[in-house]
Amino acid sequence: MTCLCAYSPLVSTRDYSAQRRGDAAAYDRYLRGMDASMKQKIALTAAHLLSSGRVADMGMGSGSGSEALAALYPSLDVVGVDINPTMVELAAKKYTLPNLSFITGDIASQCFDEASLDGVFDSSVLHHVTTFNGYDHEAAARTLEVQVRQLRDYGVLVVRDFVDPGDQDVLLDVRDDDGDASEDPASCSTASLLRRFSREFRKLAEPPESPGFALAEAEPSSAPPPLPGFRRFELTFKLAAEFILRKDYRTDWETEVLEEYTYFTQREFEAICGRLGLRLLASTPIRNPWIVRNRFEGRVEVKDRDGRPLDFPPTNYLIAGEKVPAGEGVRFEDGGPAEPLGFLTMEHFANTTTGRVMDLVARPNPTIDAIPWFREGDDIAVLARRSYPRPILQSAPRGTPRIDGARPADYVTEPLTLIQEDAPLGESVERALARLAGIEESQIVSMERGGVYYPSPGGIREEVRSVFIEISPVVVHRPHASISGFSTSGIVRAIDARQLLRAAQVGGLPDARLESNVHTLLTRLGIPHGDWIGEAIALHSAPRPEVTSIDTLRHRPPRRLFSRAPASASTRFLAIECSQFRELDVSGATIAEKALELVVPRTLGANSVATALLSRSGDDVFIALDDDDLPAAQAFNGNSALLVAPAWRLPRDVMSLRAMRAWTIDRIEIEYGLRAISLWELGGRYHPTPGLTPEAVYPLAIEVEPAREASPSLHWVDLRALIAAEEMMLDGHLRVVAFRAAHALGLLGGSATV
Repeated sequence: MTCLCAYSPLVSTRDYSAQRRGDAAAYDRYLRGMDASMKQKIALTAAHLLSSGRVADMGMGSGSGSEALAALYPSLDVVGVDINPTMVELAAKKYTLPNLSFITGDIASQCFDEASLDGVFDSSVLHHVTTFNGYDHEAAARTLEVQVRQLRDYGVLVVRDFVDPGDQDVLLDVRDDDGDASEDPASCSTASLLRRFSREFRKLAEPPESPGFALAEAEPSSAPPPLPGFRRFELTFKLAAEFILRKDYRTDWETEVLEEYTYFTQREFEAICGRLGLRLLASTPIRNPWIVRNRFEGRVEVKDRDGRPLDFPPTNYLIAGEKVPAGEGVRFEDGGPAEPLGFLTMEHFANTTTGRVMDLVARPNPTIDAIPWFREGDDIAVLARRSYPRPILQSAPRGTPRIDGARPADYVTEPLTLIQEDAPLGESVERALARLAGIEESQIVSMERGGVYYPSPGGIREEVRSVFIEISPVVVHRPHASISGFSTSGIVRAIDARQLLRAAQVGGLPDARLESNVHTLLTRLGIPHGDWIGEAIALHSAPRPEVTSIDTLRHRPPRRLFSRAPASASTRFLAIECSQFRELDVSGATIAEKALELVVPRTLGANSVATALLSRSGDDVFIALDDDDLPAAQAFNGNSALLVAPAWRLPRDVMSLRAMRAWTIDRIEIEYGLRAISLWELGGRYHPTPGLTPEAVYPLAIEVEPAREASPSLHWVDLRALIAAEEMMLDGHLRVVAFRAAHALGLLGGSATV
């Protein structure tokens, strides 16, 4: 099979042979480098690509990513496309699956019939298109336009590549004591390599341009001065990122300096997707934790012109867009204040012991998450709705921007949700499945009550109850019943349960409820949860903490510490606002609008942090729980006591991931008397309740040791025992961090790391 055309008239046909890595040994080295992160690449697509249909893996390189997709989804027809015939030949010999094929073709060309693909995956390939077309950034835009034409309606484009962090001036501190003063990549210092890079970057540039850029060395006295052994340079953030991202690829340096990694900013990526009629499902910078820890930290520092530390540039960027037919929306706009609806109500409660008054926003009627599932051989598939409109997530500017630089998605993948009213639970679920997903009563094999939890109990009175419904295996890909009030209510589809968890581990699935329900379902079925592919957690062995048994916590004396307080006593921590949200089509015209109420903090930001405080003794792993008191718990079960994961809303001036980690370490010592030893990202950020608040939560795993006498409210419990007693985890944040920590440490089956 070959491409419909070898080259596209939309882009120049510059020779791509400069990408060749040389002999067989060089090819092997290149392929090994790609394969090391392939699971992360594939996981980022899991929440967005269908598990059936036809998908093109554009610029597939080694073919291992194409093979992984085909192996994970036997009903998915995967076609790997690469312009290099040697790569195609090697991949075709190495990977032989019935649903996998490879073709030679230029990804900037029309390689498939129009409207014939359900998915297009561009992984670290578009920067080759721009580089080998004279560093023409618009070549990438034209390529995306060609690719979108090959998508069917509701097909998904997923791009994983580099992102331009912008042209703001920065200070870059690099080591000058880690090599010699030559400019030989095999032996020179990082500072010497930067000087060489400044002359060679974009080496293929032709007149009137020329390779390289002006590099200025900053005065050592600039405040605060660089650390001993470092040299400081002045350049733009884009150029700093270009160097930082490739400084360790010294073996293939001559090839690497040909390429320009970054070509679009995040805003430019998003604008292009909107112009092409794609609604955004994800737009998030990615910082590979292993690369940050092993290649960036202690080796380079990026600061603003005043010497304030900045986050490292993203190691990658993910944008996913869904092609929509005419008449459907691609994005939302917050149109400003609207008349209150009275859907949400504000209540106030005083702690009778401390006198502290807490705001509590109440929503009416119980929320039910319906989780239909079925077996496919050794795998479990769950039905969920993709692209459900959640415009409230766009209200982050009322609070604070996302500290990781992510743009909140307008449309998200989430559970099938219903509000239980008068009918019994079983009947309510049966009717909802027929209405929302076309699942008839005859297809239901069994029904079981799932978990019960409070998604964000610190300020919202919302209890979620899940129901697990085993159904006959079925291929589902249909529009969700119209309930949202906008142009779409999403698409009901089946998702592989373990791939869904992997997507959450690398920031590809920010809905916390769907993830939590899948963890609970697999635990009850006794099915391994698969490999953990987030940041590896390596705990030291330490003295055994004073452990409290789950049974002791289950039978601790009940407490009722809250009484109602007047509104005048409120600290005005939370506010209920109402906004008129407009849904816009590809031309920017309003096609639907609706007023929605939302909960926002008045004094703090829209970002939160939730922690799994961990300690290991021998083969036993322990997690610290705070025996807290919250009015939401008292409202639902009559008692205020609630086991929670230590979590906090972040101040508005905590605006970076580095600042968030430093702030959290301080709070742990101040509030709990614990000192942080090591800290890890615990998967991607999540939204605890996207239908009510724009809050985004950043989970961390932190190994701790005593710094002083610990808080009496803190209890160490065996992590395995806590997972086995998942009904004890009523705090939604605790469910997320406990399941993720257990998964990362290999306690849920599967390997602990990639």
